[in-house]
Amino acid sequence: MASRAEERMQRQSARNGWLLSLPALGLLLIAALGPLLIIFVYSVLTPGQYGNVVWEFSWDGWVSILFTRDIFDGTLGLADAHLTIFWRSVSLSLMTTLATFALGFPTAWFIATRPPRQRGLWLFLITIPFWTNLLIRTFAINEVIRQEGVLNTFLLWTGVIERPLSIIYTDTAVLIGMAYVYLPLMVLPLFAAIDRFDMRLLEAGYDLYASRWQVLRRVILPIVKPGIVAGSILVFVPSLGAYVTPRVLGGGKNMMIGNFIELQFLAGRNWPLGAALSVTLLLIVTAALLIYVRAANRGSNPHG
Repeated sequence: MASRAEERMQRQSARNGWLLSLPALGLLLIAALGPLLIIFVYSVLTPGQYGNVVWEFSWDGWVSILFTRDIFDGTLGLADAHLTIFWRSVSLSLMTTLATFALGFPTAWFIATRPPRQRGLWLFLITIPFWTNLLIRTFAINEVIRQEGVLNTFLLWTGVIERPLSIIYTDTAVLIGMAYVYLPLMVLPLFAAIDRFDMRLLEAGYDLYASRWQVLRRVILPIVKPGIVAGSILVFVPSLGAYVTPRVLGGGKNMMIGNFIELQFLAGRNWPLGAALSVTLLLIVTAALLIYVRAANRGSNPHG
């Protein structure tokens, strides 16, 4: 009887806990799902003449993502410009992730192998860029790589080049800017993973006559893989929807998905297409997260 009473009390306590949390859960659902629902509804409506929407059901917003309609005969053709923007966004985000990993892994390893008293200082230096507004950091990169910027001035002064490098307003400029902006997001998860790494495993690998490349590939990377996955997610997701960096360093002609969405809601006055693009971006990010999580689970499951 006592055990049944205890079980009944536990169930009652759990039920009361859920009831008490219902207002907070409802608020979170409304705040999170409400805007998404509005955007989805807008994506299946008819665009207004001067922006906004007309409350008439239409799939034109979704069709316009991949196709354009001829203004004379109404035939559909492939939207090459839209596909180019999608490809540029995904490819630049992947390259940014790889670039930040290539720079962030040695940096995180260096910090994790310092004496404990020095690690706090190095981590503090890594987080300093977060204290500055993103727009200011992007303009700082602009001053470095522009025609008369610090980089070209230095290379001309040292005689390495004879004429300034044309980096600004190119995909390379956007890549450099995003790698700089999101580098700390890769370093910090990698440091957390490397900091827990047992350095005795390195000695064991060398004692078994493994080369440095074999130790890196078969010992270090598999163990710190959770940090690699976390850092890749933190870099890839914001890179895919980046707006400020492509706008400043790309000069408007090297547009990414975030800039394309803004164009539809403002100058383009095609809110359904902008809403459909927003939902598409959300689906791409969700797919990327699922792929990363699946890769992490496969790596952590020895029987996978």
